[in-house]
Amino acid sequence: KVMVNTLNWIYKVKLDELGGILKNKARLVARGYRQEERINFEESFAPVARLDAIQIFPAYAAHLNMIVYQMNVNMAFLNGILRVEVYVSQPD
Repeated sequence: KVMVNTLNWIYKVKLDELGGILKNKARLVARGYRQEERINFEESFAPVARLDAIQIFPAYAAHLNMIVYQMNVNMAFLNGILRVEVYVSQPD
């Protein structure tokens, strides 16, 4: 049995400081909330650091006179390896 996820358009209007329309934005999203655990996926996990760990790390690095670099990976999920086939249908 194959489950087809449906897609949905999300529209947003960006406003300037005076409340005038700056630009219209549209985004296509999958409605994955219809998926069922152990049928459509095995596990869902997103690693998140605790706040105290985030606060201790730079303090410890400063104590050891270490240089700390920071980066943000915006496309981590887009470039990830997909292990199963996922089917989607076009929105109405």
